[in-house]
Amino acid sequence: MLQLPKEVLMAQLSNGLLLLALGMGTVFVFLTILVVVTKTMSKVVGKFESKKPVAAPVAAPVAQAPAPAADAEVAAAIVAALAKSGK
Repeated sequence: MLQLPKEVLMAQLSNGLLLLALGMGTVFVFLTILVVVTKTMSKVVGKFESKKPVAAPVAAPVAQAPAPAADAEVAAAIVAALAKSGK
């Protein structure tokens, strides 16, 4: 098995750690900028939103319960489907 000289291994380890630090630093800086921009945009949008008039909320229509006849029709459809499938 071929083994590299100690100097080459140390140089590779040094380069790897440098690359690790640069990559992690880049990600940290990007995420910090992203947080600052997001908070700034939130404040800007909040100022514009407060100037708009607030519309009154519209009540959602209330769903009515199905009629008993509809329940009987559903039950009949279920029985017919079961009978047709042979179960």
